[in-house]
Amino acid sequence: MMAFESAALVEISRLTNFLKDRAGDLIIDADVHVTDTKRFPPRAVEHYYHGRPVSGEDIVREMDSAGISLSNIWQNPAATPDTGSEDENAEALLTANAYVAECASRFQGRFIPSGWTDPKACGVSNAIRIAEICVRRFGFALVKMNPAQNRFPMDSQAVVAVADRIVELGAAPSFHFGADSEFTPISALRTLAKRYHPHPIVAVHMGGGGASYLGAEQMYHEARELGLKHPNIRYIFSAIRDTYIEEALITYQIAGAPYSSNLFCGSDAPYGRMAWNFGGFRAMFRSLCDNTRHSDPRVRSRPGLFCEDAVQRYMGGNFATFVLETYRHILDANGREA
Repeated sequence: MMAFESAALVEISRLTNFLKDRAGDLIIDADVHVTDTKRFPPRAVEHYYHGRPVSGEDIVREMDSAGISLSNIWQNPAATPDTGSEDENAEALLTANAYVAECASRFQGRFIPSGWTDPKACGVSNAIRIAEICVRRFGFALVKMNPAQNRFPMDSQAVVAVADRIVELGAAPSFHFGADSEFTPISALRTLAKRYHPHPIVAVHMGGGGASYLGAEQMYHEARELGLKHPNIRYIFSAIRDTYIEEALITYQIAGAPYSSNLFCGSDAPYGRMAWNFGGFRAMFRSLCDNTRHSDPRVRSRPGLFCEDAVQRYMGGNFATFVLETYRHILDANGREA
């Protein structure tokens, strides 16, 4: 078991101070995938293709054009090879995680770095080792797994073993959670939420992902209701239909704390465009704030339901507060183990 490294403490301290100073005015994209394009360059084609690798520099340019202050970044699984042995796959994934840490160091004040591990491609012991490095060497607050793309059940014994260790480290286990595969059913998220209560877990896409409209319909409703029963679930709005984003916003805002603190905006860049997604978020909130003309009677009957402060929390404040809380969990957990 590796010791907590001073570099992680420095990174956590730096980001903690930054977020405390700026939490009230940050626009945060909570779901962005970054790649070292010098190591894994994009294909030499003129047109965009799904998940095209983008570098830290590319992301900063896109953030500037979209009016985004800060992005939560993790590696792009489509750009990281997993075609070797478990040890070779683990080294490739560690290299991808190291690039995330490098980007956060190089572009200070623009990125929150987060980790990624994979119990199938890397094996459980390697996946746990990667999680420990992500938290104790790099100071990452979130460590993600992708059961859909890597094809393993979200609540399998292997995933639970890795997620248990992430929780022990104080970090937030995070998952691709969508209706785009049979590997991330609502029952699995329910199982994990119960297992780790009250420790937070992150479900990226809130049931969307690459699912069809029809395929996602039931999961959108079930995911929304599950989050109202298990307040330790955090959802990132990325790769999810705008209509269901608005429905979740209205429902959780009416429900109030703590539920209204558990929703974060994201683009899934480069799978989604930052400018398009955050332009949509801004337009949606303008509509919700103008309650007298909104089509939903729940909004019209509640003047001031979406005030300026509430909008800012959804656009960035919620995620900033969540990361600050997770850093405190990490410092507490690793202080106990030291």
